[in-house]
Amino acid sequence: MNTILFIEASPRGKASASRSVSDTLAARLTDLYPSAKLIRRNLAAEHLPHLDDTTLRAISTKDADEAERLKEAARQSDQLIDELLESDLLVIATPMWNFGIPSALKAWIDLVVRPGRTFQYADSGVLGLAKDKKAILVLASGGVFTSGPWRPWDFVEPYLRQILGFIGIVDVQTVRAEGMNIPDLAIGAVPRANKAVEELAL
Repeated sequence: MNTILFIEASPRGKASASRSVSDTLAARLTDLYPSAKLIRRNLAAEHLPHLDDTTLRAISTKDADEAERLKEAARQSDQLIDELLESDLLVIATPMWNFGIPSALKAWIDLVVRPGRTFQYADSGVLGLAKDKKAILVLASGGVFTSGPWRPWDFVEPYLRQILGFIGIVDVQTVRAEGMNIPDLAIGAVPRANKAVEELAL
């Protein structure tokens, strides 16, 4: 493994469960692959732009002249995509907010899921171009969404698996720190997730 890319969305710093588990995973990966390049993007600090009209045209146009004219608007998308395509393993660490992902993570997704770069249209539908990579989802939530009555309300893991599969990343493992807002569960949520990190197939 040569390059590992961490995308971290929580703004809560040391108080973040997803970041705490992400740190544990980063330490394990560093032990396993000491020569690998480890990239950690803190989306809460970077404030990636949401798509506006200019950027949307820049990353979707098929016209060579327009693409050249708008290449500066596409520069950040180009950089993030290059980073993703050069990585062997993608780690996405995020909290669940209102049953979905933070807008900072959605902004990153919108910049990297791009026709001609990470997917292309084909006769059979869509072909993902970010193939032969693995991904790990580190998810934190206030409630329990892996079982019980709230399971249908989880729009985080299904969405992330779907969008990653869309660009060709289908080998996806998940680690969860759940029940963070339930006193009886919260105290052991991160330790349980850290134990799950040690059991991941890496």
